[in-house]
Amino acid sequence: MKIFTSSLMVVILATILFAGRFFDVSPVETLRLKTFDYYQKASPRDITTDSVVLVEITEQDLKKYGQWPWPRNLIANLHNRIYQSGADVIQYNIIFAEKDRFGHDEKFAQKLKGTNTIMMYSVKSNKTDGPVAKVGIVKKGKPDKFLFSFEGVVTNIPELLQFANGAGVNIMIPNIDGTVRQIPLFVNTDIGTLPNQVLDTLRIINKSSRYKIVASDKGIETVFVSKNKSFSADKNGMFNINFADVKTIQTYSVSDLISNQINLKNKIVIVGLNSAGLSYLKDTPLGLMTDAKISAQAIETALTETQLIRNGNTNLIEIVTVFVLGFLLIVIVPRLGITSTVLLYLTLLTGMILASVMAYQNFYYLLDASFPVLFITIVWGHLVFNSFAKQFRLRQQIKKQFEHYLDPRMVKKLQNDPDLLKLGGETKTMTFLFSDIRGFTPIAEKYKGNPQGLTKLINRFLTRMTNIIIKNGGTIDKFMGDCIMAFWNAPLDTPGHEKLAVKTALQMQKELKKLNRELKKEKLPQINIGIGINTGEALVGNMGSDQRFDYSVIGDAVNLASRLESSSKELKKTLVIGEKTKKKCKGMRFTSLGTINVKGKTEDIKVFTISG
Repeated sequence: MKIFTSSLMVVILATILFAGRFFDVSPVETLRLKTFDYYQKASPRDITTDSVVLVEITEQDLKKYGQWPWPRNLIANLHNRIYQSGADVIQYNIIFAEKDRFGHDEKFAQKLKGTNTIMMYSVKSNKTDGPVAKVGIVKKGKPDKFLFSFEGVVTNIPELLQFANGAGVNIMIPNIDGTVRQIPLFVNTDIGTLPNQVLDTLRIINKSSRYKIVASDKGIETVFVSKNKSFSADKNGMFNINFADVKTIQTYSVSDLISNQINLKNKIVIVGLNSAGLSYLKDTPLGLMTDAKISAQAIETALTETQLIRNGNTNLIEIVTVFVLGFLLIVIVPRLGITSTVLLYLTLLTGMILASVMAYQNFYYLLDASFPVLFITIVWGHLVFNSFAKQFRLRQQIKKQFEHYLDPRMVKKLQNDPDLLKLGGETKTMTFLFSDIRGFTPIAEKYKGNPQGLTKLINRFLTRMTNIIIKNGGTIDKFMGDCIMAFWNAPLDTPGHEKLAVKTALQMQKELKKLNRELKKEKLPQINIGIGINTGEALVGNMGSDQRFDYSVIGDAVNLASRLESSSKELKKTLVIGEKTKKKCKGMRFTSLGTINVKGKTEDIKVFTISG
């Protein structure tokens, strides 16, 4: 239907797409996140520091030292080995929520003394029933209403927690597609606001005793772990991790650490589980990782100041950009040729993709090119399709309108270049030909009881005359009973149109003689005609009503051609030609027929004929 290829439908489609981006519906958000993942996969960040080390409790360790949970004296020995190897900070991605069944908690607690150890909390769906380490938090604005909230946390036994330098919630909040890309720097619980374990590790590294959260009406903006060290966050306090190839992070098993002398001087050591049934792998932009590995990636991102940046203003800029691009496309594309349209599309596409890629590679700034590319492609594609559909309809209209009245070669030329046809109307100098059967009434009387025979005779005559007109580049305007109206020099320019019209008239007379010989043999009535030709200016274009119209001509020169045809009977000449036509037909021998008086004209009209 024509409505689907209208400008209104493009506007509706663009509005629907824009609304999807404005309200950030699930498919749009997922597409954006997957695009950012692709950047990290295609150009992963290099590890520029060896400050973070992973110590994993693997399946081989469990086979060697026994099932989990291990006795706390074994954990104490592990902790002491890490500390003695020179570690600066030890973060446990393991929670010690229950007393050791072997009674070795005191041994572990003693080893914790004097070491920078950060313990872990996990969230739960009921109230907190154990102790937590309290750290001062200064709040500017009202950040609590933007933070994620949980009913309570699972904490560590008091004997261990009292000797820890810090503790924090270890929680991964995946995005809508189930992929972990961020960590919450703070969460709300029943016992107040608690920091993330990663953030508390960073606080210990920066030798700070409190936090500061800065929030505005739009959400959380900045988190300070010390007076001079801060991190940006999204409105919900989420920290973007810039994932690197996990293989580039130094990783040891417990067996490696205990069996070998490993230098951990000034390292941040993260101890976690990496064995089937004990650790849960989470999806990240660079594949499945344990909580400990994700924590290591987050700490390494913070230390190297390579955090992925995306804030509320970025989102607003992208929305405005999409709106402006959509408006410009809808306005500009229909006015451009296909080459310019394709160049515009490729320029916009390349520009947005390059801007997004360069922003990531040079500044780790996340600009979403996915939706603008999708939006432009769909809207541009619809507009181009509309243009092709319009051109197709125009070609079909041209074919339907002219295929029976114009030389097929001229019809094809018009279809290939519709701009040659000014359907709205234009004033041109043209030559007009009217031809009518003389004595038609007596012929009709003979076919009084056989109207089909009369129709067959007239069609036989009109077909031969029409073929000659079309062959000579003329356009059949219309058939009025037994009368033919034709013109030259429209819809296509026709050089020498005056001469072609006269040539056509002569050929029509010759063809009529052949036809009459055939009719005589068939004992059918003879046909005589009158032809009038005139040249002058006329308005040519689509004429008619909104419901029905035809490509036709109007003007004084057209009327005069009709009067010349009518005068042929009184002048007793088959062909009557106007003076303007005669002047343009050099090389032809004309005979003057004198002058005639035409109704509506103050001066007599000079007329001529030609004898072949």
